[in-house]
Amino acid sequence: MKKITVYQDKIYKELGDLYGLFFEDINHAADGGLYGELVQNRSFEFCEIDKPEYHSLTAWDKAENCQWQVLTEKPLNEENTHYLQVNAESGSYIINNGFNSGIFVEEEKEYVFSIYIRTDVAQGEIVVSVDEPEEGGIYAKGVVEVKASEEFVKYQVVLKATNTTWNGRLYITFGEAGVYDLDMVSLFPVDTYKGRENGLRKDIAQALAEMKPKFMRFPGGCLTHDGALDDHARNSMYRWKRTLGPIQKRPSWRNNWRYNQTLGLGYYEYFCFCEDMGAKPLPVVPAGFNPHKGEGVALEQLEEWVQETLDLIEFANGDESTPMGKVRSEMGHPAPFGLEYLGVGNEEIGAGFFERYPYFHKAIREKYPEIKIINTAGPFAVGEGYEDGWRSAREHGSDLIDEHYYSSPEWFLANMHHYEDYDEKGPKVFLGEYASWGNTYYNAIVEAAYMTHLERSKAVALACYAPMLCNVDYVNWQPDMLWFDNHRIMKTPNYYVQKMFMENQGTDAVEFTKENLGEIIPLTDEVNLVGGIFITGNDITGSIWDVQVEEDGVVRTLGDVSVEDNTQHHITDITGEKFTLTFKFKRSSGRKGLKINFGARDDKNFLQWEFGGWDNWDCNIMNVSKGRGSTISHRIFHVRDEEYTLKLVVEGRHIKTYVNGEIYNDVVDHLPELEELYVTASVDKKQGTTILKAVNLTGEVKEVVLTLDGAEKKQAEIISLAGYSLDAVNTLDEPDKVKTVKSDTVLEDNQLHYTFPPHSVTVMVFS
Repeated sequence: MKKITVYQDKIYKELGDLYGLFFEDINHAADGGLYGELVQNRSFEFCEIDKPEYHSLTAWDKAENCQWQVLTEKPLNEENTHYLQVNAESGSYIINNGFNSGIFVEEEKEYVFSIYIRTDVAQGEIVVSVDEPEEGGIYAKGVVEVKASEEFVKYQVVLKATNTTWNGRLYITFGEAGVYDLDMVSLFPVDTYKGRENGLRKDIAQALAEMKPKFMRFPGGCLTHDGALDDHARNSMYRWKRTLGPIQKRPSWRNNWRYNQTLGLGYYEYFCFCEDMGAKPLPVVPAGFNPHKGEGVALEQLEEWVQETLDLIEFANGDESTPMGKVRSEMGHPAPFGLEYLGVGNEEIGAGFFERYPYFHKAIREKYPEIKIINTAGPFAVGEGYEDGWRSAREHGSDLIDEHYYSSPEWFLANMHHYEDYDEKGPKVFLGEYASWGNTYYNAIVEAAYMTHLERSKAVALACYAPMLCNVDYVNWQPDMLWFDNHRIMKTPNYYVQKMFMENQGTDAVEFTKENLGEIIPLTDEVNLVGGIFITGNDITGSIWDVQVEEDGVVRTLGDVSVEDNTQHHITDITGEKFTLTFKFKRSSGRKGLKINFGARDDKNFLQWEFGGWDNWDCNIMNVSKGRGSTISHRIFHVRDEEYTLKLVVEGRHIKTYVNGEIYNDVVDHLPELEELYVTASVDKKQGTTILKAVNLTGEVKEVVLTLDGAEKKQAEIISLAGYSLDAVNTLDEPDKVKTVKSDTVLEDNQLHYTFPPHSVTVMVFS
């Protein structure tokens, strides 16, 4: 008989704010996504710095009898420098195409149209409408009465949709001939999340709020630190102060994911959204260092950046008598937001960040000792950047350290006990970005299994899946938790797993025991890395020569190779337990290095030595399983145009690399395996409930007797994710193909006989 006993009174960990969300403006998550604005390029500020094909009239069209030009001579303000001048005939018009397939308006819903106009027309009408040109229909309509002015005047009208379309176009039709200067053209739903002006798209925001997150990390991500050091440069780093104030006075910015961000969704709106969801805000600020470029602000100029961070805390927590508290109050929020957490830096690597971090840490600790300071540990779960981050966190006494990794499901299955030997008395782990590569049902249930171990680890304090949002027509990165177009949303299986764990977190983890559930199931017996060796140029041209392979004491000398970008060269095949590959390499042009694949069974399953990976920062070992990569060893290295002697030594699954005789990587590639049943248990002191989470990754049912030791519980709500094929996915057309179901059952003498379905996630809430 298989048994689980939950000891309701044996608490071993406070769960605190364990599960939350991560927002980054990636995949048009803000503009064209969570931010409610329906007009794209509303202030004519798009430019080629944002994206090479962008220009001031991106997303705009006009009638043939209408002349227009974008000017800068007499702008609306110093931050909004472009405006559209239209030389209109009576009846001519301009059109905005919106996002995705067009502008979405819903029958009976209201939309606020606003615009800034300067004109020489004494008096006239402008008709504003949402039309669908191919259908010839008008879905919403309003009239703006304008008159001559030498300065920009804001006009506003509310449109009520008479029908529904998601292919609409915003038409602005001029009744009287004349010259019109236009700026800040906006169409905004009245029905935003919580009814906030300049607010959030309701369906997306509600889906996130329904998860009941304990916190939200924002605004990124690489968006935080990837940019110029000059805060007024179009491509500057994210500087939070410039996102405040009236939206018409906020600058347009290059988003590092290669599009434009209006900053209509700024820091004030982030804080309000957190408050509306009941989630704690967790902002992340740059530390004056850009790891993408290896550029940092001079230390003697760092005080401005440190002060900006202190001002952020004052903006969030200061009363109205403080300068930044007054700014917050004037924006509409007199009460403090109650900031508790603050991250400095985002997956930084390199000495430049760790040289600057102490300045921020010291200043925050001295002025605001109550703030929990979060350091950062690079983009991988291992390696030099990871170790540098942890060294810095321990040295300076950081409260938490932000870890990031995206890996294959196989990596997660091989590393379920990743945090078991972490020092629970040191800085706590904030797993700020993690996901397995994919949005299938299998990805989701593997992540659920991993979350049971996160919940049990005393070293892990916070965790959030990433990225959170993706517009299906503007994909920069995947996987993503929630997908959408201009009128629909799709909750992935990963979303449902996160929601199950967030909604049912509990306040404290409690002990449990498992009987006859201890089987460990290996998923492969491939103890040796046999297979092909291939070498490919990675954004370079160059040469390799003196190629030798020693296998089982036999040395083979192979030919010279000219390497080019993405041209793969088959070197040899390995059949034994151990081998050594040596060769010389020199890059003649390009910016990165080599990819050396070994143990290759096919083009989707192999190990890879990245020599000069990412932006030529890395010397990594990666496991690629079913085409999905996981970094298992990381060193910082910059390939230069000089000669290198490279050596790869493999014995079993133990891998070593050498560069000019110096060892760089030394790692064992662990094989994936399954636990018979993944379990974690908690209690919720506030609700008086006990919670059991169980994940069955096997293809067999698990019949288990559940016993609660302690206070009597009479019933249980069961939330289950089960019965789907491992490759099942949700789509916008079939958004509910994979979803959770709920049921209720009763207990007898604090006991329940339950059958856990194969490939399932189950949450039981006992009351």
